Amino acid sequence: MQPGIVVFACGNRSRGDDAIGPLLLERLASWLAAAGRSSEFALIDDYQLQIEHALDLQGRRLALFIDAGWQTPAPLVFYAAAAAPVPTRGNTHSLSPQGVLEVYRQVTLSAPPPSFVLCVRGEQFELGAGLSEAAGVNLEAAWGRLQLLCTQAEAARWRALLTPGAD
Repeated sequence: MQPGIVVFACGNRSRGDDAIGPLLLERLASWLAAAGRSSEFALIDDYQLQIEHALDLQGRRLALFIDAGWQTPAPLVFYAAAAAPVPTRGNTHSLSPQGVLEVYRQVTLSAPPPSFVLCVRGEQFELGAGLSEAAGVNLEAAWGRLQLLCTQAEAARWRALLTPGAD
């Protein structure tokens, strides 16, 4: 049976605070395994979202996108994502969560599952940099939120946890 929840983590471990998403996903995988809940979640780690990720939404009841954000309010924002037109930039190698949802809508001719974004503030994204001290603090706050989301994995409960004014 396919897991009902898909969690995407984007980022590059070699680019400082851009590692936040993959680090959270790695921690989540261990936590879910220890709790015997791995079968409930599909975890996808990639440098960036691409059109192919739309297919990972099929048959899911919830989707969560985790990423580091530049100038995101500290420590994080959590918001609902909706399908939005994919800008035509001459390349389809990198999409926003909203773009992935739109590709899903276009390909399947159906609405994507309720989808949310957990964006954690990062400070430095230079190649070869380690995780900044501030990002480490923000990552811990995000870890607490991620655990809460996974223990209350229902769209209505997630909507109740949205960051006011975030979108």
